[in-house]
Amino acid sequence: MQILVDACPSFEDQWKQHVEAFGNDVLYLAAGEFAAHLLERFQAGDAEAFRAVGIAIERLHTEGTPWVREFATIGVLEGIQNVWSHSATSPEAFFPFLGLESQRWWRGLNKFWSAESPYVAAEG
Repeated sequence: MQILVDACPSFEDQWKQHVEAFGNDVLYLAAGEFAAHLLERFQAGDAEAFRAVGIAIERLHTEGTPWVREFATIGVLEGIQNVWSHSATSPEAFFPFLGLESQRWWRGLNKFWSAESPYVAAEG
């Protein structure tokens, strides 16, 4: 999570509150909170940190352990898709900020949720 917080400093206070409440655990909940924070920033017209966030997510996918890579997909990307899809903002608005590997996993999530694939796998 610290890589994501470093990329999006406006999330730092919320991250500190999360750590106070849950410790460094419950990271999937934190990923959902992060997705909601990104949505708020986007809807406020403040996507300044999004390029850095996309780079951070790409690092998680390309440099992380298997658990970190899974968290980047199922925690962070799926969190963005889920949270944003319950708003007036299409999650696809976030897609251009992602690196190539992260875009592959984003498309894999889309295929899974549209029942085109029985599991999540990186696509094209």
